Amino acid sequence: MATFAKIGLNNKVIEVLSVHNNELLDSNGVEQETIGIDFLTKLTGWSIWKQTSYNTIGGVHKLGGTPLRKNFAGIGHTYDEDRDAFIAKKPFASWTLNETTCLWEAPVVRPDDGQTYSWNEETKQWDVI
Repeated sequence: MATFAKIGLNNKVIEVLSVHNNELLDSNGVEQETIGIDFLTKLTGWSIWKQTSYNTIGGVHKLGGTPLRKNFAGIGHTYDEDRDAFIAKKPFASWTLNETTCLWEAPVVRPDDGQTYSWNEETKQWDVI
């Protein structure tokens, strides 16, 4: 299945739909994003769609395939045209966007010691849960 994000005002993702891969095939049997967009436009009446990959996180395809638009699109995410990337809503004011992965990062790296942590925006630290 191919997955597409419906893009609304301010480049916000307002819906995510899956389409059978057969709907994207050109006359040579090659998948084309534009064919999928044309299909969805006829189906829904909405013309602004961008293909996204469920397996892409931080610019890496977790199954070894070709990553698509840095991250899988979710409702409420923003499509950044300049970066050609889907970016989640900023979780905390202190976090910054990693330009390579288009993921938000805390100002302090989360400890990797097997415990479960939650970000504390007041102290700008990770608290053990």
